[in-house]
Amino acid sequence: MKPEDIALLAAAGEVTIAPDGGRAVYTLTTEDLEANVARTRLWLCPLDGGPTRPLSGGDRDRLPRWSPDGTKLAWVASGDGRSRICVQAAEGPGAPAVVCEWPDDITELEWSPASDRIAFVGRVRDRRRYGDHRSPNRVEDMPPRRVTRLLSRHDGDGWVLDRPTHVHVVAADGSAPPLALSSGEAPAWGAAWSPDGGRVAFVSATHDDWDLDGRSDLWLVSSSGGSAERFTDTTVAWSHPSWSPDGSRLAGLVDCTPLNGPRHGQLWVLPLDDRVPLRWGAGYDRNLAPYGSARAPVWAGDELVVTVEDEGRTSVVAVGGPGAGDRAVREVVGGRRVVRSFDVAGDRIAFSASSVTEPGELWAASLDGSGERRLTDHGALLRSRVQLVEPERYTATSADATVVECWAMTPAGASAQQPCPVVLNIHGGPFTQYGWGFFNEFQLQVGAGLGVVYCNPRGSSGYSEAWGRAIRWPEAPDDPGSGWGGVDHDDVMACVEEATRRFPWVDGRRLGVQGGSYGGYLTSWIVGHSRRFRAAVSERAVNNLLTAELNSDIAGFFKEAVGWTHLQRPELYARQSPSTYVQDMHTPMLMIHSEDDLRCPISQAEELFVALRLLGRNPELVRFPGEGHELSRSGSPRHRVQRAEIILDWFGRHLLPEG
Repeated sequence: MKPEDIALLAAAGEVTIAPDGGRAVYTLTTEDLEANVARTRLWLCPLDGGPTRPLSGGDRDRLPRWSPDGTKLAWVASGDGRSRICVQAAEGPGAPAVVCEWPDDITELEWSPASDRIAFVGRVRDRRRYGDHRSPNRVEDMPPRRVTRLLSRHDGDGWVLDRPTHVHVVAADGSAPPLALSSGEAPAWGAAWSPDGGRVAFVSATHDDWDLDGRSDLWLVSSSGGSAERFTDTTVAWSHPSWSPDGSRLAGLVDCTPLNGPRHGQLWVLPLDDRVPLRWGAGYDRNLAPYGSARAPVWAGDELVVTVEDEGRTSVVAVGGPGAGDRAVREVVGGRRVVRSFDVAGDRIAFSASSVTEPGELWAASLDGSGERRLTDHGALLRSRVQLVEPERYTATSADATVVECWAMTPAGASAQQPCPVVLNIHGGPFTQYGWGFFNEFQLQVGAGLGVVYCNPRGSSGYSEAWGRAIRWPEAPDDPGSGWGGVDHDDVMACVEEATRRFPWVDGRRLGVQGGSYGGYLTSWIVGHSRRFRAAVSERAVNNLLTAELNSDIAGFFKEAVGWTHLQRPELYARQSPSTYVQDMHTPMLMIHSEDDLRCPISQAEELFVALRLLGRNPELVRFPGEGHELSRSGSPRHRVQRAEIILDWFGRHLLPEG
């Protein structure tokens, strides 16, 4: 695979299944290099066989939702800074009707049980600042912003303090304007209809310190409007509510100790009569809120269906209530793959999933796990043009005898006995995971003659909660660990050293290291503590935790791992910052950063670049205009290609020459 082959990528994403279980609609994302745009469109797929066909022709069609009566399909079409809710008859013919024009982003969409209304979550912009979408204010005409809370901006969204998300309801035929069900400065999200259509549940945080403690509550409001009632006690962080079929309970995902993490996402059920929540699957030590693929639990009889991270996989499981015993958790969709989205109708499930050689396809099965069928082959063109490499799983023993799960990929076409340069890749997060999903960066590296090794060090998700919490700071009041750059550093180093011993094709004299975000942090940390690598790429990294705590869009939240704020214990932040050890950095360093990155502001790269250059080193800093933290995954296609070319050129210059 070469950088320009990014144009061949096509991945199935969000799925909605018809109530009769016979068809599914899903999003398909493709990359158009010529127009320099990623297109997301809707496709229709019969689940029992038959041709799959495109259903919409927009560039940003998303959030497909089948009406409960099976007669209509709704989705959101975005463009020009606006969003439109489109509704189309399921059987056709006819063009979709636009039932709502919205002047900002719509992030959620849900049909009412009677299929006559649609609840949506949309950003509500301050018209005094932004003006009307037909006549927007010029920046120079906007009044100043008055900031009184943290979390005023969000990477990829920009300013959000004057554009909070709120819950609305609109008639499915567009006969009336949207009705707001929530309001105020605090955002609301997670809209879910009660089975009788009379109420809508949502998540919000309106207590005084909502921007300081990370907690959120479940709220209920009449679907006809009025005052919302808080149903939880503001002690945890709720998300993704889901009504039981009889309307007596609400299920949701919970972070039980916000800002004291990481924690596994837990599954809780709240009876509406006594309001005493129960945890389902309490003995299951895995994360039920995977990054990027968490969704509201689906009620299926006496079980709840959710996604879960497990040793490099993202699977679907059915969780029984308290008293289910050994049968509390049952696998519905497993295997060596990463489930991106799923939906359930009756006893059928449709889901999109990627594997190491497939960016994303649509599948269907019965809820008992039987009868699984693959329904699409959007990756056929990519496979016909390039050679994709499967990884080999292995384990490495870290410095303290901890066993770490690892993977290795030989360069495309290389002999198993031919020594090759190798790049250690480190994932972001840190509470995320590598494993059995498609990752084009690995395929690009092996396509350029570089071997790839990667692992899930301590701090990753997908394993026990203790594994994820192992890199909390040593001074944390509870569950103290090694801090970032501790056992996680030992684990990734063990991964690469075991590879040099195990695989003849790994040339231990020509090693590189690369990571983004937290992976960029650990890359910078490694080269400040070792000269083992010949070249490094530190991307969108956190290099100075003290200044990141001042400037990030999540400023104030780094204490989640440290246990203390930077005001209470600044020395703890400085001690674990790679920039503190800049004088010990001698490895050739390429830094890649986006100029609009709010999560890890570009000053994080600028600080390290200036320091290295003042020391007479020769770092390179590549800045991408108009991009945010997600450049490598969702940046413009041309920038993604250019980024890949720059990285491969860097490693080619430093690793490919032998000696």
